[in-house]
Amino acid sequence: MEKRTLGTHGLEVSAVGLGCMSMTGGYSDKPDRQEMISLIRAAVDRGVTFFDTAEIYGPYANEELVGEALAPYKGQVVIATKFGWDIDAAERKPSGRVSSRPEVIKDVVDGSLRRLGVDAIDLYYQHRVDPDVPIEDVAGAVKELIEAGKVKHFGMSEASAGTIRRAHAVQPVSAVQSEYSLWWRRPEEEVLAACEELGIGFVPYSPLGKGFLTGTITADTSFDAGNDIRSTIPRFAPEALQHNAAVVELLANIAERKGATPGQIALAWLLAQKPWIVPIPGTRKLHRLEENIGAAAVELSAAELGEIEDAASKIQVQGGRYSDAAERMTNL
Repeated sequence: MEKRTLGTHGLEVSAVGLGCMSMTGGYSDKPDRQEMISLIRAAVDRGVTFFDTAEIYGPYANEELVGEALAPYKGQVVIATKFGWDIDAAERKPSGRVSSRPEVIKDVVDGSLRRLGVDAIDLYYQHRVDPDVPIEDVAGAVKELIEAGKVKHFGMSEASAGTIRRAHAVQPVSAVQSEYSLWWRRPEEEVLAACEELGIGFVPYSPLGKGFLTGTITADTSFDAGNDIRSTIPRFAPEALQHNAAVVELLANIAERKGATPGQIALAWLLAQKPWIVPIPGTRKLHRLEENIGAAAVELSAAELGEIEDAASKIQVQGGRYSDAAERMTNL
């Protein structure tokens, strides 16, 4: 697969990565652990070198899964993980609060290293900006971890352009991860320009709109209120799904002409925006993994990109991407 570089310090990854969050739950069921290990290894066999996890996923269980799955590939893959949520380590229970105090960062990094089974974390993101800790202090703490050899690259997630600039002045940021797709385009307002100016890579999570842009979700789709994050998201309400189907129809029209799928067009659109954008679609199914990887080979012409842009500009996406409480936890 094509490789892309995040940042200016040589962090080279596959053009399409793999988001691993759902492999330990969060989308209607809890997958079989051995099946997920096999899936991660199948991704490596098919050219994926970029894997995304976080200590909050589980908590901890996702890092343990990713660490076990990728143990045979040390030095061949890039693992990104994240800090920044307050977690009771003994109970493995999150408080729901963010926590990026420097002493906390320096403490929790050792847990992530142990669970991942690595000597250094390739890319260490602040998962959410902590409003109570100056971002310069956070960047300074990660800088010390880099100097100590525990971390190789610094990343940020859901951070505003101003916050990114302040952090980057202390410790160069290699990648910014935020939601970005045809149905969530706020990064285009300021963040992408800041990344381009500063030489920072951009990693879209939920590049398939939590499954919606694949065309497999309709207004009749139900979500388990106890175990599916989409049950809390306004744009997954039936009336919003029905309205937003226009986005999927747009992708499907292009896909039919290209001999591709709507999801592949959604990913190809992201890849065409900038050469330093690397989406990380998540999946728990081999055929979806192969479909997502195949998007890297789908080329959209300037005319096709213009057609998508023109059609998308006429669609007003309905419903928030998060609940109000979850949106307040971002820095955007």
